[in-house]
Amino acid sequence: LGLSGPPGAGKSTFIECFGKMLTERKHKVSVLAVDPSSSTSGGSLLGDKTRMTELSRDMNAYIRPSPTSGTLGGVTRTTNEAILLCEGGGYDVVLVETVGVGQSEFAVADMVDMFILLLPPAGGDELQGIKRGIIEMADMVVINKADGDLVVPARRIQAEYISAMKLLRRRSKVWRPKV
Repeated sequence: LGLSGPPGAGKSTFIECFGKMLTERKHKVSVLAVDPSSSTSGGSLLGDKTRMTELSRDMNAYIRPSPTSGTLGGVTRTTNEAILLCEGGGYDVVLVETVGVGQSEFAVADMVDMFILLLPPAGGDELQGIKRGIIEMADMVVINKADGDLVVPARRIQAEYISAMKLLRRRSKVWRPKV
């Protein structure tokens, strides 16, 4: 599964919760977390693993943070090979967290079985803020953080995306993207 979304959408938190649920169901989970690299120093914080503390201690999970090192598309130059290595190593679920949302951060969509776009429920004009290209590539849109005071905005943004996705050409004849 490939996961992308804007900063603050809760990608790492979602992956930790989802990953723990999968390991409790006896799956072996690998997380390939991609972080942006500095154009100045070339370095990267690689902080996603530190936000998945419980999953990082789980013996049935493996978390590998990697810098983009200047590669565009939201993944690294070797993400596809890393997915294959994880599968070969016995991990039956591989989650790839991209650097985040932009106009072209969906290269992962061609590497995975399902591409999921995570969105927060209240971030302003969401349909204008997210580029059409990434929406067209999404197999599923997940409105995250839909609790408490954010239930009503989450329902509204869900309805907006359902309507918007009806206008897009589907990538598959057998799967209609879900929101």
